[in-house]
Amino acid sequence: MNTKFEKLSLFFDTVKTIGFWKRIFGWRYVRNLSYDAYKEFNELIDLLVHTNKEFDDVKSSIAVLNNDNEHLKSEKNRFDKSLEIMQTRFDAVNKENAQLKNENIVFKQKESDRQTKYESDVSTLNSIRNLIESDRKKETDEKQQNEIKRLQSLKDTWAKHQESVKQAIKSICEKHTIQYVDKVPFRGTPDSTIKLCDEFVIFDAKSPASDDLENFPAYLKIQTESVKKYVKEEGVRKDVFLVIPSNTVDVVESFAYNMADYNVYVVTLDVLEPLILTLKRIEDYEFVNQLSPEERENICRIIGKFAHMTKRRIQIDQFFAWEFLEILTKSKSDLPKEILDKVIEFEKSEKLNPPQEKRDKQILNKDLESDNKKIRKEAEAKGIIFPATIEKKLNALPLYNNEKSNKNEDEL
Repeated sequence: MNTKFEKLSLFFDTVKTIGFWKRIFGWRYVRNLSYDAYKEFNELIDLLVHTNKEFDDVKSSIAVLNNDNEHLKSEKNRFDKSLEIMQTRFDAVNKENAQLKNENIVFKQKESDRQTKYESDVSTLNSIRNLIESDRKKETDEKQQNEIKRLQSLKDTWAKHQESVKQAIKSICEKHTIQYVDKVPFRGTPDSTIKLCDEFVIFDAKSPASDDLENFPAYLKIQTESVKKYVKEEGVRKDVFLVIPSNTVDVVESFAYNMADYNVYVVTLDVLEPLILTLKRIEDYEFVNQLSPEERENICRIIGKFAHMTKRRIQIDQFFAWEFLEILTKSKSDLPKEILDKVIEFEKSEKLNPPQEKRDKQILNKDLESDNKKIRKEAEAKGIIFPATIEKKLNALPLYNNEKSNKNEDEL
């Protein structure tokens, strides 16, 4: 810089050292030097302006740089904060990921345990289901076998019904000294025939052909017409008795048929003895036409009472039989197994011995009445017997509503 502006420096040095004589004799030199110095001064001013301008530019650039620097610092701080937040999030994600991994491991273990338990439960359930199905099948098979046995028993009973009726009538005849006719002196072969008052009394045993009782009433109706061949014969009583099994009474629609020329009565095996004994009483009269209307009425009343009592007893026995069967069925299904096993154990140890009937010993009414009085006294002592008014009302109640049965009783 000193080399470039040496004229200006020289001018200032000359001005500072100029003397009087030099001002007089050397002014021209000074003046020329001032021109050169002024020129350099202008150049210095231009340089200064330029320098100031450059300084301002630099200052402006510095300001811009400072501004950019501040912006960069702000961005850096924001970036640092974002990075910190991201780092925090990243740490949280890593932590959550680790937790999820642990949970996934636990879940997989639980799922494996659950699957194992599920398979075990399914296996147990299948075993229980198979056991239940087996028990049900066994129970169904038992019920089916019991039903088959029951039906077979019915068929066997019905198949043997004719022989049972024949043997029962023979036994009654032998017991009460009544003539049993093995071979009738007329056309046809009735199942059983007895002779009372010089008349042949026909008993025909009738039983269902199968376990379906729906057609049994119609079958009996046809049989009431088929016995006409007997009553046409001489000496045959105009009252014919069709003997049916006791367990078919419920389906019978009528127990008495008035066939104009003869009558047909439907009876059971249980009623044979009182019926035959009632018929036998007619032998006490030499001629039937000698009976008074009152005596005939009494005979008919006794027969009617026997028939009613027999059917009513059968009806009651059947009612209680069904009730007992229902109780036994419910006991088997409703009682706990331990109690049921104990019940069966006690049942096996029990034994019921009803009075034994002896052929040569007659059952006397006085003995029955005496036993009945003893039972009533024992019941009264235990507080079982109802007062007379209540007992009368209970006896008046029907066992169950059976219009068909009442109708049949009225017909008989």
